[in-house]
Amino acid sequence: MNPLVAEYLGTFILLLMGNGVCANSSLKGSFAKGADWMLISFGWGLGVFLGVIVAGPSSGAHLNPAVTIGLAVAGKFPWANAPLYILAQLLGAMSGAFLTWMLFADHYNLTEDPGTIKGTFCTSPAIKNTPRNLLSEVVGTFVLILVVLLIAVPEFKSSDMGEVKIGLGSMGALPVALLVVAIGMSLGGLTGYAINPARDLGPRIIHSLVPIKTKGGSDWGYAWIPIAGPVIGAVIAAVVYLAVI
Repeated sequence: MNPLVAEYLGTFILLLMGNGVCANSSLKGSFAKGADWMLISFGWGLGVFLGVIVAGPSSGAHLNPAVTIGLAVAGKFPWANAPLYILAQLLGAMSGAFLTWMLFADHYNLTEDPGTIKGTFCTSPAIKNTPRNLLSEVVGTFVLILVVLLIAVPEFKSSDMGEVKIGLGSMGALPVALLVVAIGMSLGGLTGYAINPARDLGPRIIHSLVPIKTKGGSDWGYAWIPIAGPVIGAVIAAVVYLAVI
C-alpha cells in the first residue's frame, strides 16, 4: 500500500472508532448512552489498535502529526516526508468524523445540548484554564511520544518513499492501544486528551460544516491548544530521547 494511503486509511479508521465511541455513549437515543469514561478510553485505544493494523506494514502507522514530528526531530523519520504524512492524517481524520456524523445523524438531531454534540467531534477542557489546558496536552503527548521513541524503530522499504523509519507500527498494535488507553484513563479527563492535532482539527472542521439542529459553535478560540500542545509535547519528548540515548 502507498504509505500516504495507509496513513489516510489508518487515521480514518482511528477517528471512525474514536468519534464513534463518543457519539455512541453520549447522543440521545443510542443504546450505549450513559457509558462511562472507561468505555471511551478503551474505544479510542482500540481505534488506535485497528488503525495501526491497517497502516503499520505500509507507513509505520503514525496516524498523528505529533508522532510524525517527534520521529522527525529524533532523526527517525525524514522531514521531507512529514508534510504529506500530516496532510494524509488530517484528511483521514476529517473523513472518519464525517462518516461518524452520517451514521449518527438522527441521534445528533435528537440531542439538544450543543456541548454534548461538539464533544463527540473534538476536545474541550473540563475546566477552562489556558495554561493548564495547554500543559495537559503537552504532558499527555510527551508520554505518548517518549514511549514510542524508547522502543526500537526498525526500517521498512517503500517503493514510493524509499527506505524510511516507521513509527507506531514498529511496536505492534496492542502495545500502542494500551498506551493510548493508559493516557486516557490517567490524564484524559482534563481536556479530552487530543494528543493528536489531526484528531482534533479534522473533526472540528467537520463539526463546523455539517448540519445539526442544535449544534452550536465549534469553539475555534480553543482549537489552537490541541494543535500546539501535542506538537510541543512531541518536540520535548524527542529532545529528552536524544539527550538520554
